[in-house]
Amino acid sequence: MLTAIAIDDEKMALEVIKSHAEKVPFLELEAVFSDAITGFDYHKTQPVDLIFLDINMPDISGIDLAGMLLAETMVVFTTAYSEYAVKGFELNALDYLLKPFSLSRFLQACQKARDWKELQPAETNGHVFIKTSEGQIKVNFPEVLFCEARGNYVTLYVASEKIITRMTFKELEKLLPSHFVRTHRSFIVNKNRVEKIEKHQVQLGEYTVPVSLSYTNWM
Repeated sequence: MLTAIAIDDEKMALEVIKSHAEKVPFLELEAVFSDAITGFDYHKTQPVDLIFLDINMPDISGIDLAGMLLAETMVVFTTAYSEYAVKGFELNALDYLLKPFSLSRFLQACQKARDWKELQPAETNGHVFIKTSEGQIKVNFPEVLFCEARGNYVTLYVASEKIITRMTFKELEKLLPSHFVRTHRSFIVNKNRVEKIEKHQVQLGEYTVPVSLSYTNWM
């Protein structure tokens, strides 16, 4: 079963998605949201396989929101503006539905998502053991906010604690999943935990992490 949510500020568009989704036997549309922030908050706590995401929304665009989603989440953009198509595919969107879209076109996007999901290997390693002065400590990837390098040591900011290990950034990067991205020569952030993106910094909980010009391609 493919799990999904839809985020669109147009309620009529959400009704169309709900109607189409009811006719797709392998799709479970868990919720719909007319507010992008509310939808994003839901996804952070209850991740789904697929998000039907409008592009032109108030407060935050679908383009910006897509860059903040969990790395493994598939995105199908839904919009009335064809000029956004190129930008959508630059963000590795799975598909692009131009409103108004038919049931057959909707089903085609869902089938593409199911095929892609079946091709992906199952997640088997959601943690890593980090060597510290107190011994090996298990670190769960979703709990890591960001990592900071200082000389030959790296500090991992995990939930409410800091874990210090003797390691280079290159060694650490080999251990981290793809949703950990470099924002600065001294910082790696968990993209799934970013709450706010600004021109030269990102916000993760109570922390502000710098973003240098050399590492803005992930934004």
